[in-house]
Amino acid sequence: MFIDPFADMSPMAERGVRFDYPPIEVDEVDLLLVTHEHLDHNGVEAISGEPAILRSTAGRLESPLGEVVAIASEHDENAGTERGPNTIFVFTLDGVRIAHFGDFGQAGLRPEQRAAIGEVDMVILPVGAGPTIGAAQAARIVEELKPRWVVPMHYRTERIGFLESEEEFVDRMPRVQRLESPSFDTADLEQGEGPLTVVPAAPAPA
Repeated sequence: MFIDPFADMSPMAERGVRFDYPPIEVDEVDLLLVTHEHLDHNGVEAISGEPAILRSTAGRLESPLGEVVAIASEHDENAGTERGPNTIFVFTLDGVRIAHFGDFGQAGLRPEQRAAIGEVDMVILPVGAGPTIGAAQAARIVEELKPRWVVPMHYRTERIGFLESEEEFVDRMPRVQRLESPSFDTADLEQGEGPLTVVPAAPAPA
């Protein structure tokens, strides 16, 4: 599975936005999810092969990995009129129920969205403010959903020249584990009570 790939990012550089991640190189992807149709999230041409693609949609959808719940949301606080729609994807991977929030920009979850998400083990959500929610809104979602694991995304790193860092969000979380790798296995994470915020290492600058 792959979520929100990017392809040619030169248009962002032409606008003075620093986005310094290396090109995506992955193989054998069964399922590709696109949360919204922005340049840095919808580069499906970067993914080789013939994966099933679910893009910018809503509903209960069949996929090679089982049912995917796609929940309509917005990229801003004004009903999508500023940055358009966004999809929250909920799916099960290796027995872990995951909610990926894409570029969620609403002030908070609406009751019907919360009900559609249901119970989840892991929440992956933006925390870097700017065009998405920031630390305070993200922390409220964690309190509402009460997942076992929280993975912050969409924040400033050494390769990104915009957004806020993850620090304010991390400071609000009761338990934090910073990793030395960009990837992880949940079996290797710390044990304990309450949500564990997992911060994977960002790739080092070139």
